[in-house]
Amino acid sequence: MDLYEYQAKDLFAAHGVPVLPGHTVTTPADAAKAAADIGGVVVVKAQVKTGGRGKAGGVKLAETPEEAGEKARAILGMDIKGHTVHRVLVTQASDIEEEYYFSFLLDRSNRTFLAMASAEGGMEIEQLAVERPEALAKVPVDPIAGVDKAKAASIVNMARIPAEVADEAAEVIVQLWETFVGEDATLVEVNPLIRNPGKRIIALDGKVTLDDNADFRHPSHTALVDQRAENPLEAKAKAKGLNYVKLDGGQVGIIGNGAGLVMSTLDVVAYAGQRYGGVKPANFLDIGGGASAQVMADGLDVILGDPDVRSVFVNVFGGITACDEVADGVVEALRILGDAATKPLVVRLDGNNVEEGRRILNEANHPLVTQVDTMDNAADKAAELAAVSLLGA
Repeated sequence: MDLYEYQAKDLFAAHGVPVLPGHTVTTPADAAKAAADIGGVVVVKAQVKTGGRGKAGGVKLAETPEEAGEKARAILGMDIKGHTVHRVLVTQASDIEEEYYFSFLLDRSNRTFLAMASAEGGMEIEQLAVERPEALAKVPVDPIAGVDKAKAASIVNMARIPAEVADEAAEVIVQLWETFVGEDATLVEVNPLIRNPGKRIIALDGKVTLDDNADFRHPSHTALVDQRAENPLEAKAKAKGLNYVKLDGGQVGIIGNGAGLVMSTLDVVAYAGQRYGGVKPANFLDIGGGASAQVMADGLDVILGDPDVRSVFVNVFGGITACDEVADGVVEALRILGDAATKPLVVRLDGNNVEEGRRILNEANHPLVTQVDTMDNAADKAAELAAVSLLGA
């Protein structure tokens, strides 16, 4: 889960990372009040989960509370790279002597953590990495040893952050590491990390991505979810413990067991769909190994509730997941949904207990269910049924 800037800064502050005071508001009047409470010059910043806010006009200085209200009025409702601004952060402005860059992230390719730091912050890190890669220090972090003051000092030195603020910068890096591991994050980024005229190091911005797999350890993270921005189908699937992602512009719902099989299913459906006017997969849903009938019923409940879906392809290779359990789940889901189930299902079963699974579906003889033996033919049938439904709409 990606956090808004104000949420990231709240987590920073909870772990001792220095940030500037600010208030998050949703109206111009509240922005003016927040500016008055803070006093002096403030910055009004759009809260969206994307970069490029400054270039889009989503970050503005305001010298008075009245001006803060005017700036907020101009920013609220803006579209920034497809994200509508519903709230702004009004925060104290700061003079900047120098800007640095710092982040901790999960390095998936090397299966470890990585610290990235530079004495040249403020610009897009991707641009810096391309134009001046030598200016960006990349330091692997042992997940067992972690980051203490000595390791942080080494990172500061490799990043060429000035000696006069090296100790304070190292202290902030330790606090950012505590945020990273304490909140089960996969990314903690500060750009810029600044030095003000008083030689103080401050996290002027913040970006945090939390690992959803660790939610059970952090009940408080539930409050960080933006219900307005969350896809309702994904929220419903998450509540049922399903690994589901909604895809844009698709018409064939996909259910499979195992991420690799589901990814392959997306490909074969997209390929088959080219023969039927560009029909595409509508989602990713992996029911995993050992899925019960209830899991299958829950998955179908989510997918059949998607108005974009015109047909559903259930593609299961039985290993740990037994095909008879999957068949029971399909039958049970259709019984539970009753008249609400109106979209055709193409089911391809293979592997463990396949004959029993096929027998269960044949015996149920549900008018919405079509069994197909091979993956390619099943994908073709699902795409065809979706195309026919679209023509009849």
